[in-house]
Amino acid sequence: MITVLRKHRQRLLALFAAVALTITAAGTATGQAKPAGVGPGLYTTVGIAGSVYRSDYGKLTFFAPTIYIDANIHRYVGIEAEARFLRYGGKNGVTQDTYLIGPKYSFKPEGWVPYVKMPVGLGRMKFPYDLATGNYFVLAPGGGLEYWTHNDNIHIRVVDVEYQMWPQFTFGTLHPYGVSAGVSFRIW
Repeated sequence: MITVLRKHRQRLLALFAAVALTITAAGTATGQAKPAGVGPGLYTTVGIAGSVYRSDYGKLTFFAPTIYIDANIHRYVGIEAEARFLRYGGKNGVTQDTYLIGPKYSFKPEGWVPYVKMPVGLGRMKFPYDLATGNYFVLAPGGGLEYWTHNDNIHIRVVDVEYQMWPQFTFGTLHPYGVSAGVSFRIW
C-alpha cells in the first residue's frame, strides 16, 4: 500500500513538472515577433511561501512550507501548480499535504496585482498515531495579491487565501482554509 501511495505522489509531481515545462516550451514554438504595443507573453515564475492553515479535523492549526510554479500564457492568464506540506502544528502525527494545479487569472499587468485561482488535485492525510493514510480529491478556490517589482523578475506574494474542500474525505467533507505569503522569481 505504501509503495502504491509513493507512486501516486511521484506521478503528481511529474505532472506538475510536465505541465510547467510544456507551457514554458510552447513559447519557443512561435514564428513571429510580438507587436511593439504588446507586453510580455509567456513567462514562468517559481516561488516559495510560508502558510498557516486551520483544519476541521481535530481543529488543528498547521504551519507549512509551500512551493509553487506559475506558468503564464499571457500576462493575465496562467496555470499555477503548488505543493503544500502541512506537517507542523499537528498533534499525534496528523499531517495534511496537498498537490494542486489549476487556472489563475490576474486582474492587472503590473504593480499591485490581485488574482483569483481554482486549483484541484490530491490531498494526502496522515491520521493520528500512523493508523492510516488516505488520498483524497481536493478543490481549492482562492485568490490573493502580489506585488510585481519594477524589473518584473521578482513577484512578492503579499497574501494568498485558499478555502479547500475535500468532498470524499472518510469522515465527511473536510474544509481546511488558510493564508500564505512568499516570493517568486521569474525563470523564463
